[in-house]
Amino acid sequence: MRDAVIVQAVRTPIGKGKPGGGLSAIHPVDLLAHTLRALIERSGVDPSLVDDVIGGCVDQVGEQAMNTTRNAWLAAGLPESVPAVTVDRQCGSSQQAVHFAAQGVMSGAYDLVVACGVESMSRVPMWSNVPAGADPFGPALAARFPGGLVPQGISAELIAAKWSLGREQLDEFSAGSHRKAAAASFAGELAPVGGLDRDESVRPSTTPEILAGLRPAFTDPGYAERFPQIDWSVTAGNSSPINDGAAAVLVTTSETAARLGLRPLARLHSFAVVGSDPILMLTGVIPATEKVLRRAGLSLADIDLFEVNEAFASVVLAWLQETGADPAKVNVKGGAIALGHPLGASGARIATTLVHAMAERGARYALQTMCEAGGLANALILERP
Repeated sequence: MRDAVIVQAVRTPIGKGKPGGGLSAIHPVDLLAHTLRALIERSGVDPSLVDDVIGGCVDQVGEQAMNTTRNAWLAAGLPESVPAVTVDRQCGSSQQAVHFAAQGVMSGAYDLVVACGVESMSRVPMWSNVPAGADPFGPALAARFPGGLVPQGISAELIAAKWSLGREQLDEFSAGSHRKAAAASFAGELAPVGGLDRDESVRPSTTPEILAGLRPAFTDPGYAERFPQIDWSVTAGNSSPINDGAAAVLVTTSETAARLGLRPLARLHSFAVVGSDPILMLTGVIPATEKVLRRAGLSLADIDLFEVNEAFASVVLAWLQETGADPAKVNVKGGAIALGHPLGASGARIATTLVHAMAERGARYALQTMCEAGGLANALILERP
C-alpha cells in the first residue's frame, strides 16, 4: 500500500468568536479561502494537480452552507476543475478530513489532496443549524436513552465527577494551557489575516487564582437532580472558548512529493475512530488512543508528543489518568482552552501545530485525538521522516 505524508500545513490565527473579534468581520468562505491560498503558495504546487479538497465544518448553515469548502476554493481563485466536499464529524470534522485525505492517497484514489476546516462562530453561532423547536434526535433515540441526552457541559461535569477531578485541578490545568501557549512560537504555521497575527484568546496573565473566581457555567436544577454526583466545577475558564479560524494541510505520497520537489513534514501513520457513551460523550479519546496504538503496533512510551483537544480540562485530565501518559508531552504549546476551538477547523489546526512541534523538538511519533459530540472520537498517529 502507498504511504501518505503531509508536505505543508498552515492556519490562520484564532480569533475570539464574538462581535469585534479579530476575525469576526471576515466571511467564513473568505477565511478558508485565505488559508487555502497560503497553503498552495507555500507549497509551490500547481493547484490544478489537486485531486480533491476535503473540508470540515460543523454548523453548515447560513454563511457556512452549500459546501463551504468548494466555495472557499473558488473564492481563493483556484482552478474550477478541482472538486471539494464538506464533512461533519462535529468537533473532529477537519481531523476526519485529514483521515479521509490520507486514506484516499493510500488507496490510490488521490495523488494530491487538501484537508482543511473552518468555523466562524461569531458569524454562525453554535446551534444555528438547529432551528427553534426542531428536534435533531427524534423519538427512537430518546426512547433508547431515558432522561435524554445532555449538553457537552454536563458531560464535562460528569467526567470531572467520575474521575474525581476537583475545581483546583481543572483550573491549574487551564492556567497551564495559557502559560504554554503564551511561551510558544507559532510563526511557522500562521497565515496572518484581517490584521490578526496571533491567537487572540491566549491570556498570559491567567492564574489558577483568577480562574477560581469564575462561576460554574452549566448549573441546572434539572440536571442537579438527575446527576447528584456533579460538583459543578466546569467554568468558562476551564473550557474552550468560542472562536473563529481556519486551517489546511496538503497530503500526498512520498513518491509524488519527491517528484514535485516537496519535503514531507510527517507521515500519516495510523488512524482510528470510535463511538462511546453519548451521555459521558467526551471520553472517546481514551478508547481511540488505545485503538490507534494497537493499529500502529506502538506503545504509549513510543509517542514523543500528544495533542488531546482541550474541549474541557476534565477531558484531558481523565485521559491522562486512564492512559498514564507523561503530562510533559501533552499539548506542549497549549491547547484549545488557551488557543481557542473554532469547531470545524480544530482538527486541522491541531495537526498543523503538531507537525511543526515535531520538527522543532525532533519528535519521531506524535498522537492526536479529539472528543466529539454524540460520543465519538478520532485518533491519528504521525511519524516524522
